Amino acid sequence: MPLVKPLSQEHDQEVAELAKFFNETLGFCPNSVLTMQIRPAIARAFINLNKAVMENHGRVTSELKRLIGYITSANTGCRYCEAHTILAAQRYGGSDERLATIWQFRESDVFTAAEKAAFEFALAASSVPNAVDASIESAMQAHWDDGEIVEILGVIALFGYLNRWNDSMATTLEPGAIDAGETLLNERWETGKHSSQPAK
Repeated sequence: MPLVKPLSQEHDQEVAELAKFFNETLGFCPNSVLTMQIRPAIARAFINLNKAVMENHGRVTSELKRLIGYITSANTGCRYCEAHTILAAQRYGGSDERLATIWQFRESDVFTAAEKAAFEFALAASSVPNAVDASIESAMQAHWDDGEIVEILGVIALFGYLNRWNDSMATTLEPGAIDAGETLLNERWETGKHSSQPAK
């Protein structure tokens, strides 16, 4: 059960209007946002940051950003964000093969060298302590320009916030996210503390 129960989608009209963004990305408004709106300024700031980070400027596609968010979330152990990011990656065109082989990205031919560098960066940047080193920096600079690196790190940092929020809050997963986790992540995933049922 969540630490704090989310409010209804109609609680704050400005937040509700901003949250329509998630109807495209996920098909529903996340419970994390509905909890943040207990302090509406936090919800508004978060949604605007999310929109800015996920905006496309070129090669860092919507699908790639969600896969980076997935790797970041899985690395930190946030089941809530894992389900959301894999669902969004699928909604933005992620093929079954790309979604199924994300953890074999180093050996897989379905990911480019640039994407592989971004995934290594995501793993290192989301580790505690931070594991970004000179070789990872060099690989990023070989494949991405400064603006693209800022975009990629923006995604990693955004999900760092969300991973802490949702795991500490034990945010309840929505039915659509549960379906995505069970369908797309299979044995690698479980609802854990994010179930709507009380812990036994």
